[in-house]
Amino acid sequence: MSTPLKEAEIQTALAALPGWKFEGDALVKTLKFGSFREAMSFMVRVSFEAEALDHHPDWTNVYNRVAIRLNTHDAGDRVTSKDVELANRIQQIAWVA
Repeated sequence: MSTPLKEAEIQTALAALPGWKFEGDALVKTLKFGSFREAMSFMVRVSFEAEALDHHPDWTNVYNRVAIRLNTHDAGDRVTSKDVELANRIQQIAWVA
């Protein structure tokens, strides 16, 4: 079972994650791409990172937007270091703000 982070730890992590927010016990971000194709290619690329970490995002796609929500189910749907790690990897992949 994963250990939830304290709010201070989450806020420290967010300082290095532009555009990410802490809302409703999750790290969240919405990205807007130039097209549906760009959004889908981003999601495919992120899927490889998520699978490598065995930690998968809750996300939705509507045309050129991808909304991401990260929390850890086995930690009571709270934010853990797994979420911060995946958010960092997503941040490195994303070519839009």
